Amino acid sequence: MAGFPISHVARETHLRPSTLRYYEQIGLLPEPPRVSGQRRYDQTALHRLTLVSRARQLGFSLREIRQLLVEFPAEASAGARWTTIASRKLTEVNGLLDRLQAMQTELERIQHCSCGTLDECGKRMFQRACQGSGSVDAGAPRTKRRR
Repeated sequence: MAGFPISHVARETHLRPSTLRYYEQIGLLPEPPRVSGQRRYDQTALHRLTLVSRARQLGFSLREIRQLLVEFPAEASAGARWTTIASRKLTEVNGLLDRLQAMQTELERIQHCSCGTLDECGKRMFQRACQGSGSVDAGAPRTKRRR
């Protein structure tokens, strides 16, 4: 068995050799056989690393990728594995999108700030927060709250 040395796999996958060794250590990549003490990877290692890289690009943590690869029952299909972790990730992404939308709204609103000083902005923000709006709306016109 010839296999690929770690330097070749690192170059092909755009990962550092230390990353490959770490992936072995945490169980994302099976430990390869050694020839004269050197790791020798087969084609399946390249496929596994491509999958790991794609999952990372999609925002999956190493912990989530480990779940995908090794923590499901052996008979679980790839589709069932992806469905499970993708649905969790979509919930997380939707929450992030909601927070980003709120940030965008506030940034657009704050562009129209009419405060003369930053202290005045801070005062208005504080007052709005105390009124329970939770909004950091420095530039919006103030309205009296009815009690």
